[in-house]
Amino acid sequence: MEMAVEQDRTVGLTVNCVLIRRDGFESTIEDSAAPIHDRAGQVIGAVIVFHDVSAARAMSLQMSHSAQYDLVTSLPNRLLLNDRISQAIGMARRQNRPIAVIFLDLDRFKYINDSLGHVIGDKLLQSVSRRFLTSVRASDTVSRQGGDEFVILLSEITHPEHAATSAKKILLSLNTPHSIGGQDLHIDGSIGISVYPEDGEDAETLIKNADTAMYHAKENGRNNFQFFKTEMNFKAVERQSLEGSLRRALERKEFLLHYQPKVNLDTGEITGVEALIRWQHPDRGLVPPSQFVPIAEDCGLIVQIDSWVLREACRQAREWQDAGLPFKRVSVNVSAVEFRDKGFVEGVRAILGETGLDARYLDLELTERVLMEHAESTASVLHQLKMMGVRLVVDDFGTGYSSLSYLQQFPIDALKIDQSFVHRITADPDDSPIVSAIIDMGKNLKQSVIAEGIETQEQRAFLQVHLCAEGQGYLFSLPLAAAQFAHLLQVGITETVAR
Repeated sequence: MEMAVEQDRTVGLTVNCVLIRRDGFESTIEDSAAPIHDRAGQVIGAVIVFHDVSAARAMSLQMSHSAQYDLVTSLPNRLLLNDRISQAIGMARRQNRPIAVIFLDLDRFKYINDSLGHVIGDKLLQSVSRRFLTSVRASDTVSRQGGDEFVILLSEITHPEHAATSAKKILLSLNTPHSIGGQDLHIDGSIGISVYPEDGEDAETLIKNADTAMYHAKENGRNNFQFFKTEMNFKAVERQSLEGSLRRALERKEFLLHYQPKVNLDTGEITGVEALIRWQHPDRGLVPPSQFVPIAEDCGLIVQIDSWVLREACRQAREWQDAGLPFKRVSVNVSAVEFRDKGFVEGVRAILGETGLDARYLDLELTERVLMEHAESTASVLHQLKMMGVRLVVDDFGTGYSSLSYLQQFPIDALKIDQSFVHRITADPDDSPIVSAIIDMGKNLKQSVIAEGIETQEQRAFLQVHLCAEGQGYLFSLPLAAAQFAHLLQVGITETVAR
């Protein structure tokens, strides 16, 4: 009897049927049907039950889409990208031509996301995605790998140089501010490029090598692109090793501070000191910050490290005071990530309380870029620090923003002339007016001016003539360990200045 029923199910409907009601509303339906037999066993009719499967079908389509596309940007995700790269490789192999993979990481996206919230962060990612799509051809694939990482497949290039052209267009597309939530957000990107078949013959290798090249772009100052080179793999392994060691450095107490004095250019009196971090690696020896700070920023350790630097500098300063040494002020550099951290101000307050250092003995140095990234929130943070009694210094002054209006908007106490200008004082007379203009501007705004990177008596003499009050550099002293600097505080620096 069951066989007969199966054979007689021809009364059922075909798949993908749509039921149209009298009012025109359409529903996707499926049916189940059972035949009606007479006494002789002949089919004389059927009972058909319709099921509205619109919601189920829509859910199935949505799940299928979600499996292949990013939920925030609607761009292809890693799974779909890998499939498209594999298809592009097959086509390129048959046609004996290259394809390129671009790996892009947004610079400083985490700061924006953490300080302004994930809603603004998501809108920024959507804005960035739209710009990428307009920067490449329709045959190319723009995908989001997650976080602030994007991978772009250039499937129809004829020469690797075409990938460089695309990379330039993509970086240029980011340069214009993104207007989101009533404010203009600035963001850059770092790009790595790998090319098939030289840099890999499968999707995984091409993406990995493009990622490696991207890290080299970051090391070269960000907002640029680098093609993958084989030797980068060795450096990538080294970087991975360094990152692993860095994660354990804090708990193993491998960091230390060196201190470089700031001096009165006329008298040689020590007016303050800048705290500079060093890493005493158990195998590599003393690692300079230029080698590990960028890695700390990328892997999310910089806030912990910066907090340690601030705490140790304040603790040491209080120790010098308690020892009766003629210590005046300690200066600490603040990274963009630390400054944008929501707990930064309270963290400074807590460290001052914990170490017993009065806020008036602490200078915080911030670059122009850090100050100007989010001017409105910056002003609020700076005023809170100012009310606490902390002194605020603009570091690397002259290398950042062309607009100087922020000098009046923010409660700045001092400007630090970037060493690149100081180094060129005697080498290039055309640069001298820049230094003298900065000194005059600082005086007019009632802000102190500090020159960094002073290495010769000629540079010092020029700065003195133009009434620059303070300076620091190798002419006076190298950065010193805490005990050595304590001795320098005791004996003074006049002999060093005179040499």
